[in-house]
Amino acid sequence: MSTMSQAAARPAMSLNSAGFFRRFGTWFGTWAYVLVDHLHRRAAIKTLRQMDDRELRDIGLTRSHIEDAVSGFTNPDLGRFR
Repeated sequence: MSTMSQAAARPAMSLNSAGFFRRFGTWFGTWAYVLVDHLHRRAAIKTLRQMDDRELRDIGLTRSHIEDAVSGFTNPDLGRFR
C-alpha cells in the first residue's frame, strides 16, 4: 500500500501570490523608469545651467527656458530674441 503526500500535490505558488508578484514587478519597473527619467532630466538641466548665455543662445535657448526645453515643451519661439 502506497501513500501519496499532500505536499507533493500542492502547487509551489498559489495563483494569488503569482498575481501579486506580477503586479509588484510591473509597479517596481514603472517606478524605476520614472526615477531614471527624472535623474536624466536633472542631469541635463544641470549641464545646461553650467553653459554661459552665448552657448545657450547658439542652441536656441534662454536661461529661463532650460527646464521647459528639457521637459519637452517645444516652442519654435522659445529661444528667439526680439
